[in-house]
Amino acid sequence: MSESIQEKILSKIDDTTDLYKGAHNIRSNGESVSRNTTMNISIKSKKEKSGLDVIVAPNTKKQSVHVPVIVTDVNATDKVYNTFKVGDNSDVNIVAGCGIHNCTAQTTEHEGVHDVHVGKNCHVKYIEKHYAESDGKSQKIFNTTTVIEVGEDSTFEMDLVQIKGVDNSKKELTINLHKNAHLIVTERIFTDEDQVADSKVNINLKGEDSSAQIVSRSVAKDNSRQTFYFMMNGENKSRGHIECDSIIMGNARVTSIPALDARCEDAELIHEAAIGKIASEQLMKLMSLGLTEKEAEETILKGFLK
Repeated sequence: MSESIQEKILSKIDDTTDLYKGAHNIRSNGESVSRNTTMNISIKSKKEKSGLDVIVAPNTKKQSVHVPVIVTDVNATDKVYNTFKVGDNSDVNIVAGCGIHNCTAQTTEHEGVHDVHVGKNCHVKYIEKHYAESDGKSQKIFNTTTVIEVGEDSTFEMDLVQIKGVDNSKKELTINLHKNAHLIVTERIFTDEDQVADSKVNINLKGEDSSAQIVSRSVAKDNSRQTFYFMMNGENKSRGHIECDSIIMGNARVTSIPALDARCEDAELIHEAAIGKIASEQLMKLMSLGLTEKEAEETILKGFLK
């Protein structure tokens, strides 16, 4: 793979200005091509299977770890198992993007299995971007399974983005929140042509005074299909809010399936969902400023997914 292709993909899924400064592991076609550890962040290859053990020492402040994955081999499946352990009293960012480049008519698939363990009194921001590109009829497939344990008095932020070019994706996310743990998830998905995206999110509010806020925004165009399944379980005194908004265009189809399960009288759970087309008033307003209809649509969609 040429350096230019790798750098282009990295620029789409990661912040390349920050990537090489600290702890990182760049995985390309199943192999580590660049790795750096720091005094507080250890990265080691798993012995029994392909993947990483990333250990963040307690009291680590204002540091980041980047573990981007690039796949350019055709007719290949790249499967990786990553485990992240964040020690107590830490404040860190985890950036775990993946990009596929495939200009053939064959299939390239990435499957990521992630376990994240967050200690007490931590703040963790987890960023995951999926991007694919081609100039042919290839299939670019992403499947991720992630289980996260958020410890007492900790806050976990997630930014999940499916940017462009992903033909088929399945995401399964389970998050367990312990006493006074807080979760903020922002999900943004774009599909067009015949692409399919399935997102399954399961939130367990296990601890007293735990809370979760989920905001999902998506755009479905052409003949694409999107399915969202959100399950929130209030097992203790807790608060949970899910907001799912989608813009649908052409012959696309969007399905949003909410499920709230309160098992405690002090659990407060809310789900809001809206699916619809772009309002004609918005288009007319932008077109009156000199934009074409296509330019107006693109401006609205960009702002919606920002």
